Amino acid sequence: QVQLVESGGGLVQAGGSLRLSCAVSGRTFGTYGMGWFRQAPGKEREFVAGISWTGGSTYYADSVKGRFTISRDNAKNTGYLKMDGLKPEDTAVYYCAADPRSTFVVRTTQFGYDFWGQGTQVTVSS
Repeated sequence: QVQLVESGGGLVQAGGSLRLSCAVSGRTFGTYGMGWFRQAPGKEREFVAGISWTGGSTYYADSVKGRFTISRDNAKNTGYLKMDGLKPEDTAVYYCAADPRSTFVVRTTQFGYDFWGQGTQVTVSS
């Protein structure tokens, strides 16, 4: 059983920062890509950022480019999403996900991400 557990969400004022963490545990499946998605009330889940197994490839949604930074520490089986310059429109539940079929490719849709965390709430006040 593979588990992904997000942490680090919370309430922050506009312009503030948060760092989300995603701890992967359980039966390992070798290399995997990691992605962060978010879902705001009444909206579909959307891609935020992704990173390859080696960290050599990263990809960001246009809405967060230049403000968010994705990273990972494979020795700790943990991924991170540093969010700076937060805006009220960043308010959402944030999910991390693992793609066990990709080593160098970063997927930007939900398809291919087989394992998901339970989500962590990020609320940005104006």
